[in-house]
Amino acid sequence: MSAVDVPLVSGADVAAAAELLEGVVRRTPLEHSRALAERVGGPVWLKCENLQRTGSFKIRGAYTRLSRLSPGERARGVVAASAGNHAQGVALAAQLLGLRATVFMPESAPLPKVAATRGYGADARLAGHDLTDAIVAATEHAERTGAVFIHPFDHRDVIAGQGTVGLELLDQCPDVATVVVCTGGGGLVAGVAAAVRDRRPDVRVVGVQAAEAAAFPGSLAAGRPVPLAGMATMADGIAVGAPGELTFAHVRDLVDEVRTVTEEDLSRALLFSLERAKLVVEPAGAAAVAAVLADPGAFPPPVVAVVSGGNIDPVLLLKVVQHGMAAAGRYLRLRLRVPDRPGSLAAVLAELADVGANVLEVEHERTATRLDIGEVELFVVLETRGPEHAEEVGERLRRAGYAVAVG
Repeated sequence: MSAVDVPLVSGADVAAAAELLEGVVRRTPLEHSRALAERVGGPVWLKCENLQRTGSFKIRGAYTRLSRLSPGERARGVVAASAGNHAQGVALAAQLLGLRATVFMPESAPLPKVAATRGYGADARLAGHDLTDAIVAATEHAERTGAVFIHPFDHRDVIAGQGTVGLELLDQCPDVATVVVCTGGGGLVAGVAAAVRDRRPDVRVVGVQAAEAAAFPGSLAAGRPVPLAGMATMADGIAVGAPGELTFAHVRDLVDEVRTVTEEDLSRALLFSLERAKLVVEPAGAAAVAAVLADPGAFPPPVVAVVSGGNIDPVLLLKVVQHGMAAAGRYLRLRLRVPDRPGSLAAVLAELADVGANVLEVEHERTATRLDIGEVELFVVLETRGPEHAEEVGERLRRAGYAVAVG
């Protein structure tokens, strides 16, 4: 069956999944964001699936799918492929239902996600460089052993389970006008759209993809799922090379728009979530927030942005925070020439201290041919309070007589 005539998940399907998940998943909180509301010009709420069991929404779809397996299928065990969040969802669901689970993960999968998957009792195996390789390994394992392959997004039960996020946010914010959802393979946005369209067809549903891993825009333009030639994004949770037939049909028929966000948008949103919302969020989980921050006028309020996950490697978190600070104008890199004599560096540092800039790095360059004899070039990395403060720092140095170059 093609994506043209595939039957869609209904509101009744999502409601049935919600009954099944009662007592299994957490009804995650809806937190108001005053900082986003000021930008949008009306209420903005964050649906905190980063606080869900296993740290993401994935347990909803995984448990729904596994719980509906036949006794014969359960006896054969299950197998899945995932960069991390689906792996943990399947592992916990299998543990709760007493099933044997094997999960294939890319060799690049964050170590905390691998450890958590094993901690829930699954046999986690590393295979290949990316999710596509892991899916191939999982499929081969299913053919070899008879284990049931649990697709991360392209199955009706998975979509229905993820759609329970939509039912909850409708109950928690009855007057919502726009729902913004991160989008990889499309299981979450498909389920949320199915739930929202059934109860509130007037609500605008917007999917958000990382620009460097955005398979939906091209697929929608072509009228069918079209694989990407390559992907390169920090948001591994939504780095999916092509939509499924089922999720494509849902997004085409039920989702109003699919937008993209840059890597700078994602890192800025992650930093925003930490600083202003006090939420630990992974890059994929921050995609909806990134879209609202990047173009707040595009989302009629009240807005609910789904924060889909919070499973982030601390090493990546440090890198992304630094990237986010740079994207937000909080880091400033300057080059300036000073006389090569005692006290020159101290004079520059005194100017910087007086204007309130924190010096992170200083380098001297004496041998470059572009320098005159008796000159030294300084490369300085500063921490500032934002773009306006960065402008003030540069202007202060220029008034002191220094030729300043940014970058």
